[in-house]
Amino acid sequence: MRDIGAIKSHGQENILAYRLTDILLISLTLLVLKSVYLGTWEIQYILALCIALVAFSIVGELLGVYDVSSYNSAKHSLGPIIFAWFCTIAVLLTIAFMFKATEVYSRIVVGMWFAVVPVSLLGFRFIATHLPSSIKSDSYEQKSIIIGATPGGVALAREIEQNKHVGMKLVGMFDDRSIERLPDNLPQPISGSINDALEMAKERNFRHVYVALPMEASKRIKEIVSYFSDSTARVYIVPDFFTYDLIQSRWRNVGRIPTLSIYDTPFYGFSTFIKRVEDVIVASIILLLISPILLAVSIGVKMSSPGPIIFKQYRYGMDGKKIKVWKFRSMKAMDNGATVKQATKDDPRVTKFGAFIRRTSLDELPQFINVLQGRMSIVGPRPHAVAHNEEYRSLVDKYMLRHKVKPGITGWAQVNGYRGETDTIDKMAKRVEYDLFYIRSWSLWLDIKIIFMTVFKGFIGKTAY
Repeated sequence: MRDIGAIKSHGQENILAYRLTDILLISLTLLVLKSVYLGTWEIQYILALCIALVAFSIVGELLGVYDVSSYNSAKHSLGPIIFAWFCTIAVLLTIAFMFKATEVYSRIVVGMWFAVVPVSLLGFRFIATHLPSSIKSDSYEQKSIIIGATPGGVALAREIEQNKHVGMKLVGMFDDRSIERLPDNLPQPISGSINDALEMAKERNFRHVYVALPMEASKRIKEIVSYFSDSTARVYIVPDFFTYDLIQSRWRNVGRIPTLSIYDTPFYGFSTFIKRVEDVIVASIILLLISPILLAVSIGVKMSSPGPIIFKQYRYGMDGKKIKVWKFRSMKAMDNGATVKQATKDDPRVTKFGAFIRRTSLDELPQFINVLQGRMSIVGPRPHAVAHNEEYRSLVDKYMLRHKVKPGITGWAQVNGYRGETDTIDKMAKRVEYDLFYIRSWSLWLDIKIIFMTVFKGFIGKTAY
């Protein structure tokens, strides 16, 4: 019986090394500072170190410090590392304050530890990124070729040339097609045919072979892979999955059979828990701070026109499930049926007070209660009325993929200027484009960035009628 080999994730060994090195640097920094300044080592410092290591490991994982694509890049790790260490400091100070233990620690030792750790972590990444490339940039192990001048092959070639931290050198691209049939935007001229590449492989002129042919050419791919079995080169397949515009794609093994998701949610396991914790903490703090505003707006709505203070409208939530979203009532009419007309400039349905709270986004403040209820998130695609969803899902490509996450009070589209009325298909398409970018790129760090951007420029908009 033929055994089906398992597919392993490349780069996990390096990630483990980075995790262990970070633990070592954080520990050694405190050990050296404590030993040099005080000369002794008490149990409370060991306890603080253990808490710091656990907190940094968890927050660092959520912020992408150990992502395969950027874990060895000091530039890409700068923000996540600093913020992860800032959160670690916050955890330590909170615990010390709660247990009245701040006096048992040396302020000089702890202060220097707080300052030196991020410098040492970033310094290690800088050395790890630049030293190997300077030593082995021309080595045999780093030389690679690409079979197939396809969109996937061109994208891979540009990635190799532009991102030096991948530690590879592109020797050439090989394709059997005539010059007339090749694309115009090749990063370098074609070096020869596939047979030429095979002869070079036999002479050990490179180590890595990337076969970037379309999936429909499966027979040809199998032939090429068979050809290179007569060499010692390492052969890789570059699947053209990117023609599907992947949304949170990930490998999933069903038994020993690997599968690849095309459209998926970023929230699985611990990330779901963290997203919920983020929502509950932020929503609770904001509701506490804005309680006087909620009372004032409630009075204003009640005095502006007859009707309820809160308007509840059905919208689509995560996975397209219907949810009730709360808003302060800003109109005389309360559309919630099969036809819902968006508010426009000088809309007669909008009250004078309603126009003010819509323009300043005060009408959306009750949605922080929806967040605590679990229907919405602080950050996510803005929810649209059910009638609008049914209208736009047939007009805007990939529109329904917005519902791979919970709808949010603010989102990437809103902080980039796409909020309020969407009076054209192009505007809605652009909003969907930004929403899908958020889902595709989600991280705790991105949520934090959007929240800060919302504070400074996300509340008031010219198109919020």
